Amino acid sequence: MSMVSAQLSASQKRDSSVLVDSAPAGRLADLRPGMSGEVIDIDESVEPSTARRLFDLGFAPGAEVTVLRKAPLGDPVVLRIAEYEVALRKAQTAGIRVRRTV
Repeated sequence: MSMVSAQLSASQKRDSSVLVDSAPAGRLADLRPGMSGEVIDIDESVEPSTARRLFDLGFAPGAEVTVLRKAPLGDPVVLRIAEYEVALRKAQTAGIRVRRTV
């Protein structure tokens, strides 16, 4: 085993133990229709104007969001947040981190 592969293997073991010990978290884009999650934050890679707009739409930390349906190719995604429905592009949902609740 090379030095690089040994370091990668050790890194993967550390990362997987962190995921097991904490609540399941991921991207909103990874949730399937019918699943819900609590917004953790908006990723730093999202353009600031888009992040502000998402925040204004209700994607603030602690908000409950449910995936209602996805188009056949996964884009756009229809979500329920704050008692209304909103459709977002898959790229936008990829920048929203959530903790799965259902």
